[in-house]
Amino acid sequence: MKPVRRESYKFCQDICIPCYQTDHNTVLKPASFMDMAQEIAYWAAQELGFGYDTLHIHHTAWVLSRMHIRFLKRPLWRDNVTLYTWHKGANGLFYLRDFQLKGPDGQDAVLCTSSWVVINEETRRLVRPEELENLLRTEFHVDDAIPDPAPKVQMPKGLEPEPVGEHAVAFSDIDIIGHTNNVRYVVWAMDCLPLEVARGPMKDLYINFNKETVPGETVQLFRLQEGRAWYVEGKVDGKSCFVVKMEY
Repeated sequence: MKPVRRESYKFCQDICIPCYQTDHNTVLKPASFMDMAQEIAYWAAQELGFGYDTLHIHHTAWVLSRMHIRFLKRPLWRDNVTLYTWHKGANGLFYLRDFQLKGPDGQDAVLCTSSWVVINEETRRLVRPEELENLLRTEFHVDDAIPDPAPKVQMPKGLEPEPVGEHAVAFSDIDIIGHTNNVRYVVWAMDCLPLEVARGPMKDLYINFNKETVPGETVQLFRLQEGRAWYVEGKVDGKSCFVVKMEY
């Protein structure tokens, strides 16, 4: 049985929040929301004819490039929620997809917008939209969970980030494309925060994925606080791989 159903132009999935997706307060973890969003995105794309299986035949794959998540009221363990997603078409080099998580009361709990690109699985190079015109010709709907596309995120200028360790990319980090799964970067970033901060209620999370990381690489991690926002950047050989901004 397919885990998603269609309601108008949106695909949705009913989920009972399991304990392993929550923190010490039994609240849904930010990374857990990303896991859920990733899965429903794959299913929705497959239903529209441009999912993993279809792209894989053409030696291409979807890669998440940017994401902005807004937490209004994070669900709790055992809450019955419904996750929605819809395709919003192309915006320059990006393909936009939004998400909406409704809590057990039917009200918005989490809103999200994301920007995706397609890469060639063999060369790892970006595939431009004009090269995919026939493959990705499908319906789309401009209905915004968050009005603006996920922005570019950079470490604030004029401030010196603090080194907070490193992470060797390992088996548990790798996804079906063979590189570090997007969710793992948020796990690493939150592990860089002071515990009392990470335990607090996050309001917004922004992330940019700048360069893939693969097994055998070690990512140097740096953090910086600016007001109520915390930044974490990962670098390999001095080149930025990802930047996360977390607002509390």
